Amino acid sequence: MSASVGTAPAEQRSSGPAHLVRIFLLMAGSCLPVMGAILIAPVLPRMQAHFAAVPGVEALVALALTAPALSLALLAPFAGVIVDRLGRKRLLVVATVLYAVFGTTPLWLDSLPGIIASRALVGVTEAAILTCCTTLIGDYYSGRVRDRYLALQTMCASASATAFFVIGGAVGSAGWRAPFWIYAVSLLLAPAMAAFLPKPTGSAETEVTADAGNRPYPWRPLLGICAVSVFGGVVFYTVPVEMAFLMDGLGVKNPGMIGLATAVASAATVAGAITFARLRRSAELMLPVIFAICAAGFAVIAFAGNPVVLIIGAVANCFGSGLLLPSMLTIAMSKLEFADRGRGTGLWTATFFIGAFLCPLVLLALSGAVSGLATAVGLLGVTAIVMAAGLALIARRRALSGGNRLPQEQTG
Repeated sequence: MSASVGTAPAEQRSSGPAHLVRIFLLMAGSCLPVMGAILIAPVLPRMQAHFAAVPGVEALVALALTAPALSLALLAPFAGVIVDRLGRKRLLVVATVLYAVFGTTPLWLDSLPGIIASRALVGVTEAAILTCCTTLIGDYYSGRVRDRYLALQTMCASASATAFFVIGGAVGSAGWRAPFWIYAVSLLLAPAMAAFLPKPTGSAETEVTADAGNRPYPWRPLLGICAVSVFGGVVFYTVPVEMAFLMDGLGVKNPGMIGLATAVASAATVAGAITFARLRRSAELMLPVIFAICAAGFAVIAFAGNPVVLIIGAVANCFGSGLLLPSMLTIAMSKLEFADRGRGTGLWTATFFIGAFLCPLVLLALSGAVSGLATAVGLLGVTAIVMAAGLALIARRRALSGGNRLPQEQTG
């Protein structure tokens, strides 16, 4: 494979073995941040027992799980700036190697604060990896082809979350440290990325020039979708984070049943992403409907009187979430040219994961205010309906002014 993409339209390279290898590597790289967040969740009780003598062990062990996500949210904008300045491929390869180094560090540590620090460094590499992989999808492809692969990225992330939870639990039976060995898998990906990912360049219309820095950065339209994405992150993570507690509130204590319910909801997220990839309508026009679907799922959850109805609501909400994530990302990508794509992708990634970090805190605050998690989810549904109505009003105004169509590349 040539070391350079050149200036041919991206869709002309969307077939053949080289294309399949490229997509596999980008999707595998996109799953690494998911693994960082999920893999050790099943062994947290064992870790807590090991460090039982450490003051505040419950909070510290929970922080060991969430530290990568917080680092990712805080550092993704800076990763985006570095992506645009140093290059996507180079940073991706380096970050993938460091992911293995920091990810396996807890194998050798017996200090809980030290493990948390190493987990925070994992989050630093995740910020770079996810920003680079998403940016490269935007570089290699355009139009509907790009939309399909952004949806595929969501599908892979959702499916891998369930797989990593199962793998972490199975490997964790050998001890709480055992799952950390799996982080070394990125050492297999890094050399393949270096060998088989072509160096991206701009298309004939967007190729970086000497005066690229003189162009105004698209802050205003990008900040709009980023603001929506903070709330979108809260919506997206509500069911995965709170499903166990919602089931417990209805009297379901069996971990197997709770795991099965969560897996069914995760499958609905994948189905939503597949549906998005097949739709032909503008993501910006679909966004109000998608938030309405998520709100409907929240409403069913709020009024569920038994586990079956709760699962139905979770499936409806997660189907909407599967549509939501690629829609928001597609809208953000549509506003970015080649020279701005790394920085813009990093900013969008940060805002989405800020929403993910805020999700349990928001629901905790709402639960305390309304005396119940299910009611809190219902209030979140009301907020989602308000968001849907606001976005629909904005879309209508743009349609009346003739500005409802997003800029789209030729799809060949």
